[in-house]
Amino acid sequence: MLLCLALLTAHFPPSAWAANNCNFRGSLDDAYCDEDRNMVADSPSDPKNWRDPSTLIFAFNPADDRLNYRIRVRPFLEYLSQCIGRRVIYYRQGGLFPEPIPGNTAQIEAMRSGRLHISGFTTGGTAFAVNLAGAVPFAIPGTETAFQSYRVMLIVKSDSTYRALSDLKGRTIAHTTQTSNSGNLVPRAFFPALGLSPDKDYRVTYSGGISWSILGTKSGEFDAAPVASNIFERMLMRHQIRREDFRVIWQSVPFPTGAFTLSHDLSPELTRSIRQCFLDYRFPEQLRRELALGENDRFWPADYAQHWAPVRAVADSANAPYNRAAFNQESRRELEAEQRRKQRDQTQPVTQQRR
Repeated sequence: MLLCLALLTAHFPPSAWAANNCNFRGSLDDAYCDEDRNMVADSPSDPKNWRDPSTLIFAFNPADDRLNYRIRVRPFLEYLSQCIGRRVIYYRQGGLFPEPIPGNTAQIEAMRSGRLHISGFTTGGTAFAVNLAGAVPFAIPGTETAFQSYRVMLIVKSDSTYRALSDLKGRTIAHTTQTSNSGNLVPRAFFPALGLSPDKDYRVTYSGGISWSILGTKSGEFDAAPVASNIFERMLMRHQIRREDFRVIWQSVPFPTGAFTLSHDLSPELTRSIRQCFLDYRFPEQLRRELALGENDRFWPADYAQHWAPVRAVADSANAPYNRAAFNQESRRELEAEQRRKQRDQTQPVTQQRR
């Protein structure tokens, strides 16, 4: 009996037991509850289910250059450790040679299983993390007057003949991943009304990431690609691409770039401390330069219900809910994309140098 109880406890985190008596959870997974109806998981009502770790695990899934990201954020993690008064380390997957988290799905599973306490997610990844992993968005990079946002741009090679969406009928357009807001959901939500339906008017291929879509469009592997403007600008700042090599033939309304989130079951005192340390932080010039943050020099308080409303509207329009079925499908696609990236690294030395 004790063994059975231990196995059940391992399979269902403590918060899942409390959520069984939940009166409302909205779009959240069954393990979480949303009694206050703010669209994110409530803190466990029983203090016995609060977590108060002495070492905090941090992760972020950057859209590009992920192998060097851990090194670049080290000064920020050192600041957090001193500010919070606890050790803060960057999450890496196990094995003989640990690697950063390969994608959104692995990162979300790490938070759901309790192996991740603080995590930055992409725009679409944030919505999945909220619904499936009990993530609570609390901070967005920004300036003194506004939080960071991006537009979705449809790019083509500047020397191509494509100047309007109608010119791309019958062509190959690179989407990124199935759950990506900028790289998949926005074009599926907006393009049909503009006369260009994905999978019908053009062939969709999944590149695995914004940076790969941009580089593939430049090389001619893809005829076009919907990409996030902030990542495009970041690659320009790092001299990975040249603006004159591309033409933008369409762009969207602004969307939030992503959010930093906390696991919902951290103790309230620890949660307040982490939030305040983020909001008090000012990005030093070196960090802004290395992470291509532009004018962004601080964190804004994040409100998931408000700030992610246009993201959820796009998902609804594209009939792409942020649920477990879509997540599982995306996990398979991410694994396939990772395998393709490794194959490209082995066959394209120039790409390896870029990364």
